[in-house]
Amino acid sequence: MAAELVGPRLYSCYNCRNHVALHDDIISKAFQGRNGRAFLFSHAMNVVVGPKEDRHLLTGLHTVADIYCSDCREVLGWKYERAFEASQKYKEGKFIFEKSKIAKENW
Repeated sequence: MAAELVGPRLYSCYNCRNHVALHDDIISKAFQGRNGRAFLFSHAMNVVVGPKEDRHLLTGLHTVADIYCSDCREVLGWKYERAFEASQKYKEGKFIFEKSKIAKENW
């Protein structure tokens, strides 16, 4: 019996199914997005990073940039560009995807 080829577990844009992140790149599922739960990822793919802006989030002041699906331009979350609190520096360069804006693929 031939083994099935199974690709990596992915997350895709809920709107157009463009692949935007790998399951293996999840750092935390315990984040709060604009609309409920959100996941912190170390990497993202097929996204466009918008202009930087300073935002007061639950954990203090951060410089962030919205991230958009590269195909349909849906806002999927944001990228942490800079954290002002020392305890939040680990987020710099990481990506937040809103759970409601991504779908599981290959699960």
